[in-house]
Amino acid sequence: MVCQNVQRIEERILQACQRSGRSREEIILLGASKYADAEKIRQAYQCGVKVFGESRAQDFLKKLELLKDLPIDWHFIGRLQTNKVKYIIDKVSLIHSVDRPNLAEEINKRAEKIQKVQDVLIEVNVGGEETKGGVSPEELKNLFEYCLNLKNIRVLGLMAIPPYEEDPEKVRPYFIKLRKLKEMLEKDYGIKLPHLSMGMSNDFEVAVEEGATILRIGSALFS
Repeated sequence: MVCQNVQRIEERILQACQRSGRSREEIILLGASKYADAEKIRQAYQCGVKVFGESRAQDFLKKLELLKDLPIDWHFIGRLQTNKVKYIIDKVSLIHSVDRPNLAEEINKRAEKIQKVQDVLIEVNVGGEETKGGVSPEELKNLFEYCLNLKNIRVLGLMAIPPYEEDPEKVRPYFIKLRKLKEMLEKDYGIKLPHLSMGMSNDFEVAVEEGATILRIGSALFS
């Protein structure tokens, strides 16, 4: 079942790439595995998904132990409390959800202790929703500058969780907004930001068309 899901998702990514003149190689399919057990993750890995993103530190550590025989590329994609950073810092290649200076500071401190430069994305609250994490678009530059001054953090781009819409077309403006914010930072700071983490099960094709490089897909993959 999971393999069929992977195949269907891959076909849809490919079609979206063709529509927008992009190469499939530009895009990472990340299995958003918050609600998937270790066995489901193992199946997805065997069907070709190599990158997985967890949202809760405690759950992540349990799954990591059960799947330690697989060379999975783990990302952390959920809201991250500062007191949980120490548990994940040596286990993930990318943290998607940096949204405040004290979190960036803690990641930097913990990374320095293990002599690592931690790759991160800054999460932007593109829909202005109070229930979601993310820095406001107005505060993005301040946070970006703050991160630039931390030597054990490397910002690789931006992430967003737009408001949920049944019609994926209604989400397009939020993806455009995130891409334009990334382009603004690149222009203003003369820096290349390779990643836009946007697009989930309901809207990932539109995200591909608007420049996503990491798709965080959960239910379409695991259900």
